[in-house]
Amino acid sequence: MGLSELTTPSHESTSLSRRVFLGHYAGSLGALALAHLLGDSASRARAETATGESSGPTIRPKAKSVICLFQHGGPSQMDLFDPKPALNKYHGQPYPGGDLEIHFDKQKGNVLGSPFKFARHGGSGLELCELLPHTARVSDDLTLIRSMNTESVDHESALRLIHSGRFLAGLPSWGSWVTYALGSENRNLPSYVVLSDPGGLPVDGERNWSAGWLPAVYQGTAFRSGRSPVLNLQTPEGVSTEARRNQLHFLEQLNRSHLERHAENLELAARLANFETAARMQTAVPGVLDISQETAETRSLYGLDNPTTAEYGTRCLLARRLVEQGVRFVQIFLKAQPWDTHSRNAESLKGLCAMTDQPSAALVQDLKQRGLLDSTIVLWTGEFGRLPVSQGADGRDHNRRGFSLWLAGGGFKGGHVHGATDDFGYEAVKDVVTVHDLHASLLHALGLDHRRLTYPHDGRPTSLTDPDVTKARLVGELFA
Repeated sequence: MGLSELTTPSHESTSLSRRVFLGHYAGSLGALALAHLLGDSASRARAETATGESSGPTIRPKAKSVICLFQHGGPSQMDLFDPKPALNKYHGQPYPGGDLEIHFDKQKGNVLGSPFKFARHGGSGLELCELLPHTARVSDDLTLIRSMNTESVDHESALRLIHSGRFLAGLPSWGSWVTYALGSENRNLPSYVVLSDPGGLPVDGERNWSAGWLPAVYQGTAFRSGRSPVLNLQTPEGVSTEARRNQLHFLEQLNRSHLERHAENLELAARLANFETAARMQTAVPGVLDISQETAETRSLYGLDNPTTAEYGTRCLLARRLVEQGVRFVQIFLKAQPWDTHSRNAESLKGLCAMTDQPSAALVQDLKQRGLLDSTIVLWTGEFGRLPVSQGADGRDHNRRGFSLWLAGGGFKGGHVHGATDDFGYEAVKDVVTVHDLHASLLHALGLDHRRLTYPHDGRPTSLTDPDVTKARLVGELFA
């Protein structure tokens, strides 16, 4: 749908406008921008061609959307998801397990026990920390991976790895790869939405949701808190509806004329597609973000009646509303890197879990009761984990060799624990899952073969996983 369709009263003239537009530009926009302009039919075809035979068992993909609850800083796996009695047994003593890879070596201490109790929950008996009582209630819907491994203990590098599959900045995020492959189910909303923290950007900023060298149309669109979730979306005060319509129509004519003179520039085509989406968003976004339509029961479920959980809970609720309206990929970020507990590890975890536990679990519960969990992947993760020894008196340093995350929905196996770390929670030793394996498995859950989902760059087909180099594999054991 072009801007002319928003401003033309006659259906006949609207169809003519589309035919004229495509007649002029179908040969120059390129398949990617054209797929966005025409809706998701072309994107679905691309997804079908990208899906092929994968290694491992045959798994029927179920998911069509993703909600990623990203926890910047590196949550402590042994304090939250991976109980290790040996930590308390050796608390305060030198680490007996051999050499450790230490990020801040001069601050290395002795073994640091966990002050938190663990208990088994649900029919699956999944063990979780006492700081996660709400997550415990949805434990039978979770796939808990305790054997994650990544390649960097540096925040920025590890963030780029888990978001884009590479160390370097400037590459497409996996959210951009998903929307490139699958397109949007609602042409009035962006296919990739970022619900940013009102307190500020996370570490590495907008690179966390960059489209890199994919067309710009696949970059995440950040929605802010407050009355203006998207900058420059509202009609300026004092401008009438008719005047705004004429402005947009004139802008469309200028855009098309400019694109005709630079037909080879896909960046311009993507920008035009973004302008058209923005015009449609003027009417679609306010309704989607209006949570006053939700029942008191739902608002309470997400903790909106509690100052500690209200802000994060609101964004989790908005994520559900966006997916419900056909948004393909939603990410929720926290400002800076709050899970980076180099000091006051235990106290910091108490506050962070108090803020995020109820809303995260509510999202899973709400999706399930609305029949959306099977088709939606919920991913809760950070970029790496923490060490079994203290940093200073009461902190934990970075650890890339072993960390935990959980998945829910999207065909993943509920109530399932995958893999294990050593006795101290330092290194993944059983059924190790690399970040590249995770990406391959997530794409598969969406019906995409990571080996065939490619885009030409620097003279060769490139992909999220680059399997010839990373040896990325589908982890079939994660699926129901």
